[in-house]
Amino acid sequence: MQKRNFSILAIAFLVSSAATTREGRFAAPIVAPGSVEGTITFTGTPPKMRPIDMAKEPTCAKQHATPVMTESVVTGPGNTLEYVVVYVSAGDQGGPASQPVRYDQKGCEYIPHVATMEVNQPLEIYNNDQTSHNIHPMARVNSEWNRSQPPGAPPIKTTYAKAEFIPVKCNVHPWMHGYFVVLGTSHYSVSDDHGEFHLKGLPPGKYTLTAWQEKFGTQTQDVTVSSGGTAHANFTFKATPY
Repeated sequence: MQKRNFSILAIAFLVSSAATTREGRFAAPIVAPGSVEGTITFTGTPPKMRPIDMAKEPTCAKQHATPVMTESVVTGPGNTLEYVVVYVSAGDQGGPASQPVRYDQKGCEYIPHVATMEVNQPLEIYNNDQTSHNIHPMARVNSEWNRSQPPGAPPIKTTYAKAEFIPVKCNVHPWMHGYFVVLGTSHYSVSDDHGEFHLKGLPPGKYTLTAWQEKFGTQTQDVTVSSGGTAHANFTFKATPY
């Protein structure tokens, strides 16, 4: 009986020792980042996108085998929506980003249609065309500016100090429209051509997500992310044909 008790005590000691650090403290549990994923859909009738006539700029027109369509509402299979920005609007501390965001003018289009970035993250704007552009971000919270960019010119480099959704246009080619979405979080995503989004690297906790679409406005939703888990959040916008 004494030997049995001794064995039990020895096993308990080994388990206790394995659960402590060298300093004699209990080891902290391993916490893994989690993620959020979901799909953006719509109900109702979305406005029809129109073909863009680029005849006044032949160097751009010849780059498109079929006419380019406007992109303020881009739909996908199963009533899904592309170019919807989903981001953490509460519960996230954010962090500085040093990698520049690239924004291209190619074929007299803005690529991507919606460019997302963090506050104070470098933005580089390129002209890949054989014609001049005049890029005009129409900011209200940040400073508004517009600058000409001839063919072969170096990229325009800038940053934005405050969060804002900024419409962008070209003063030379009136059909060119896009958005700069400046956010105070590093956790954001833009829905793809199947309406899907993915937010990765989130510490466990409770968050508020906001989904923004340039014509249909915003929606919010609360989610809880577990250690190493994937939370799910779907958004449905009500579309109107105008």
